[in-house]
Amino acid sequence: MEHLLKNANLAKSLLNLWPPFWGAGIKISKLSKDFRTCEVRLAFRWWNKNANRSQFGGSMFSMTDPIYPLMLMAILGNKYHIWDSEASIKFVSPGRGVVYGHFKLEEAFIEDVLRKAESGEKYQPEVSTEVVDSNGKVIAVITRKLYIRLKRQHRPNLEQVA
Repeated sequence: MEHLLKNANLAKSLLNLWPPFWGAGIKISKLSKDFRTCEVRLAFRWWNKNANRSQFGGSMFSMTDPIYPLMLMAILGNKYHIWDSEASIKFVSPGRGVVYGHFKLEEAFIEDVLRKAESGEKYQPEVSTEVVDSNGKVIAVITRKLYIRLKRQHRPNLEQVA
């Protein structure tokens, strides 16, 4: 995984071939070289429509699943455990076509993560993504709580931190 997260083009290509993305019609269309911005597209196909003939919510949820953790892993390096620990979705409007997710990690957020995780304790910030249609209309808002913690061997005062 470490090698994958050193090259944005390689990461983008391999993630686009990943069966959960490929099968659902999810494609990373842009991933910046510094891993700070990412754009994801969800195709509108017969197999990912729901009973109301709009985008299946599970596919929209999936398109946001690994993005922020992978971006942070690439930026922070392999000293940290980074996972999703909770997630929720609020459906705003039916998606009746291709939908998009835009992800961005601001410098202030990254600095906050580094500062709050440096003690070795877990830090659980929330990040949100709006899923929008081609006109920019919000289809869903997905909020994820991340789990970020220094790996044991990188924590200060190992004997004091469980």
